[in-house]
Amino acid sequence: QVKVLKSIQSIEISDVVLGQYVAADDAEPGTDAALGYLDDPTVPSGSNTPTFAMAVLRIHNERWEGVPFILRCGKALNERKAEVRVQYRDVSGDIFKGQSKRNELVVRVQPGEAIYCKVNNKTPGMSFGIEETELDLTYNSRYSNAKLPDAYERLILDVFCGSQMHFVRSDELAEAWRIFTPLLHKIEEGGVKPISYKYGSRGPREADQMLAENNFKYYGSYKWTEP
Repeated sequence: QVKVLKSIQSIEISDVVLGQYVAADDAEPGTDAALGYLDDPTVPSGSNTPTFAMAVLRIHNERWEGVPFILRCGKALNERKAEVRVQYRDVSGDIFKGQSKRNELVVRVQPGEAIYCKVNNKTPGMSFGIEETELDLTYNSRYSNAKLPDAYERLILDVFCGSQMHFVRSDELAEAWRIFTPLLHKIEEGGVKPISYKYGSRGPREADQMLAENNFKYYGSYKWTEP
């Protein structure tokens, strides 16, 4: 892991989108969606603190050169989840005339641990259409009788057992701070103003534009449902 981090340059502001949520247009009065971040009485007036961030990292080595690694997180978004998503490139020689969408491998951490592969499947019968489906391994369904420890349960057990397997080494932590510290200083100095986005949305539109610029396609036509 340290070797990989050393291959990543310090992140530039041009590779980052920062946002701050505002009230949703159709929100009912008195609900969370009716309040923006700056409407919180504990937040200083005019605060530039981001509530959304997306960054594009690049690993400069022989294996990963040219592959963007996109980190995306935020508050007051349309979904609450933690996952790793690998999107594969388009297949050459499209015999379905533009109907097919990119396959994806998803490792979902929350909510509900799962590993699934989103694939395009030809619809049964004589038609020549395709639809999105998945090859799914949902832990709660497959291992319904197993006790799945929470993240902190596992870490506390490691402390008792004297294991450092799930903890970050000091040199790894130093490299991670090296990548993000220059950007954090610019934010603290007030040099970056976050972009407004609606409560309950996907985040700033500029984030989707940056996704497209880095060859990631968002379709919005598929939603994973827990079995």
